[in-house]
Amino acid sequence: MFLNAMLDILLTAGIDALREYLALHVLLCLVPAFFLAGAIASLFSKESVLKYFGADSPKYITYSVAAVSGIMLAVCSCTVLPLFAGIYKRGAGIGPATTFLYSAPAINLLAIVYTAKILGFDIGTARAVAAIGLSIVIGLTMSIVFQNHENRPGFKSNTDKGHIRTTIIFILLLAILVFAGLATTTFEKAVVLLLVLITIALSWRWYTSEELKSWMEETWFLAKQITPLLFAGVFLAGVIVELLPGEFVATLVGGNSISANLISSVSGSLMYFSTLTEVPIISALTKLGMGKGPALTMLLAGPALSLPNMIVISRIMGAKKAGVYIILVIFAATISGIIFGNMVA
Repeated sequence: MFLNAMLDILLTAGIDALREYLALHVLLCLVPAFFLAGAIASLFSKESVLKYFGADSPKYITYSVAAVSGIMLAVCSCTVLPLFAGIYKRGAGIGPATTFLYSAPAINLLAIVYTAKILGFDIGTARAVAAIGLSIVIGLTMSIVFQNHENRPGFKSNTDKGHIRTTIIFILLLAILVFAGLATTTFEKAVVLLLVLITIALSWRWYTSEELKSWMEETWFLAKQITPLLFAGVFLAGVIVELLPGEFVATLVGGNSISANLISSVSGSLMYFSTLTEVPIISALTKLGMGKGPALTMLLAGPALSLPNMIVISRIMGAKKAGVYIILVIFAATISGIIFGNMVA
């Protein structure tokens, strides 16, 4: 009887998490992200991507661009996946690609401002600085560890003819991805709809049927590869959150000990935080006794990782690379939390 009741609770928690994700993120965030990733994979030449993200590009340019390019993107650890897949499959180096994978959900402007407003200017600033710095450290480490695995064939590239047009389409898709998640009023939603219609009209006019077909095929390929695992992971994450209630976690992450920061990092990595939701959750935990160090640790690990994120990146870049990346994120977030906790003590 008890077992059946517990299973019902866990099943309900998983379904609720999946329902919330479908309602809040699929139409306004994930779908535009898939189309943007498909455009990267099919419309941009490999050379244009490698110019900034390739393994042979100057590191000061490559890692700088990868570390800050997510500032204007309100993406979570799952919404960033199709963008990462599109960049990585176009031949970007493992270092710049993982730098982008970590930084994009961690440093979006909305999250940083919201963090500073809710949790304090000190944590907001520390989150921004640490996320950018850690993304570069993690990317460089991944590049060093897997430097002999960088000779991967990218998708077959198109010519650079019409590059300006493709750049315009890319900017429009990016604008849709950014503003779709922010639109609340009827006017703002109408603007997003207008951007969608303009993008469709220009794409239909500028690209051949073969190019449009290639774009849609790449978009469908990424959606088909990522979506089933993503939904399964969101469901499992909801179950895990139910098994690990906030009150229980808070009792383990008080103070600024190594164990408190490590527990905060691991638990944050397993939970799914949709964009900005990590802030009120961590705010609630701090009121229950969570230390500032573990709070920053969870802010650095949680948005960058989640159970669905781990499952999908293992499929995209292989279990070995994904395992090293996950360990690096957890370790780096833990160390950062300890340092910050000692600074503000």
